[in-house]
Amino acid sequence: MDNLHYLETGSTDPAYNLAFEEYVLTHRRDGDYLILWQNDNTVVIGQNQNTAAEINRAFVEEHGVHVVRRTTGGGAVYHDMGNLNYSFITDEAEGGLRLERFTAPVVEALRSLGLNAEASGRNDILVDGRKVSGTAQRILKGRILHHGTLLFDSNPDMVAGALHVDPEKFRSKGRKSVQSRIGNIRAALPADMTMPEFWAYLKKTLGRTDMELDSLNEEELRAVRRLKEEKYDTWEWTYGRSPKYNYSARKRWPGGLLEVHAEVLDGTVRELTIYGDFMAACAMDEVIAALTGCQFRPTAFAAVLDKLDLPLYFGGITREEILQTCFEAENG
Repeated sequence: MDNLHYLETGSTDPAYNLAFEEYVLTHRRDGDYLILWQNDNTVVIGQNQNTAAEINRAFVEEHGVHVVRRTTGGGAVYHDMGNLNYSFITDEAEGGLRLERFTAPVVEALRSLGLNAEASGRNDILVDGRKVSGTAQRILKGRILHHGTLLFDSNPDMVAGALHVDPEKFRSKGRKSVQSRIGNIRAALPADMTMPEFWAYLKKTLGRTDMELDSLNEEELRAVRRLKEEKYDTWEWTYGRSPKYNYSARKRWPGGLLEVHAEVLDGTVRELTIYGDFMAACAMDEVIAALTGCQFRPTAFAAVLDKLDLPLYFGGITREEILQTCFEAENG
């Protein structure tokens, strides 16, 4: 087993923190890593989501909330200084994406504090039936990134105000509001802790006896800052240009929300945008490239999809569900 390296970003800037995490994933190719970090008031958008549809723009601008896009799938989440984030980076295990490999030690750490914690659904951790953590994963060249939020003492009013929550998601979860679905760890603790105490506890509990305190050197930090400026700080990355399309569909499946926008000319896909909160492990670029130029008909799309490892790109959404979303109003 490789040694475990412990890192902290030293920042609460969300663009910097995501750049730091990506740099470690792509350039620190050996060893296991645990990173603990915090973002100041921020909405973090999943890699395949339509940013404009996920945020309450007026609220976000009024309250100075940052908006950034991450490189993992899943849905939008809100971070503030009452929230602690963790990242595991390690070699991809046999069997690929298994959330429980990483959620199990977090659940056990919470239980050791006397909390009624459990993993639930696709990617949530609950305490007393309320969501306190959402997680996501990414695979890149044999390395895996798993990261998650931990709502310790977050402001539920900010969570509710900053995010647009899909009414279909409410119905599927049988809840009436964001506030009723989420909870804070601190409120459920048998004995109170401060955030610094909780941070220190997780560092000790999620770490191993071989854990090595590590840091990035100045050259690495310059690369992180450059990645932040060239990618995570840009409008193009976070919002992208508004897609041109003459076909649009949005459906919620057990594996998540899938939204498709296509511009079709002479029966051929000229531009394609795919959004959703499904648990993708890889960026959608290969899928979009494969389908662009394809005839916009179910048989042609199916032939392309059959050549792709769909769970890597669409998580739990199936081939049939993708086709139904794209062609529910079309004839094949």
